[in-house]
Amino acid sequence: MSRGEVRIEIEGPIAVLTVSRPEKRNALDLDMLKALMSAADTVEAKAGIRVAILTGEGPGFSAGGDITAWGGMRPEEFGHGWVRYGHRVFERLATLRMPLIAALNGHALGGGLELAGIADIRIAEEQIRIGLPETGLGMVPGWSGTQRLVKRFGAQPVRRMALGGEIFTAEQALSLGLVDRVTATGQALATAKDMATGIAARGPAALEIVKLMIASANGEDNGTAVEALGSILAAKTGDLKEGVSAFKEKRAAQFKGEW
Repeated sequence: MSRGEVRIEIEGPIAVLTVSRPEKRNALDLDMLKALMSAADTVEAKAGIRVAILTGEGPGFSAGGDITAWGGMRPEEFGHGWVRYGHRVFERLATLRMPLIAALNGHALGGGLELAGIADIRIAEEQIRIGLPETGLGMVPGWSGTQRLVKRFGAQPVRRMALGGEIFTAEQALSLGLVDRVTATGQALATAKDMATGIAARGPAALEIVKLMIASANGEDNGTAVEALGSILAAKTGDLKEGVSAFKEKRAAQFKGEW
């Protein structure tokens, strides 16, 4: 049984999500994945939240998928109940309407790096290490390590981690574009909050739209951005108001092409 959780702390327009299973280095099992999904839904529903921060409790960010949780699964259970569900959770977090900052206070390995990869910005403390060690166990990255990470960071650093087993320092990760800023030990969260405060002062609608546009340009959204932006635009038109009124009044709509 997992004793972990994902804590949510609201500080004005900023939500801090803390993965809390420190006795397992914040490794993820099914309960933790469900907690991440629930946290994403909670933050999304709070209209006043403009920026979210994701971090880990204790000295680690996340050691990735808990081997004791998936190691004994049947292949079909592993593929559907573990890998595919993890994908849904990570995609939910990656597509939060607000910018997401990952404050890497400790190592991010395997699924932990894939979790960090969903964020729009990553801040790493100088002592951390990141990598994709799965092939050393005879396993492959399963939560979009070969997909989202390649789209965001390029194929070569992912090859070096996943094929060659390289573990990068924070400074190496910075030089490769895997993280955006390196801070002193113990300062990732404070730096993330400072950055979040600056982001929160910008136009929230513009931030949401720009996040969708970047995802679309990067080939990450599978059409979500186009449909979301189109729906927002249509929702503001006079034609929609007329269409809804006509439906309620059981009459034919008289559209005027009003924006």
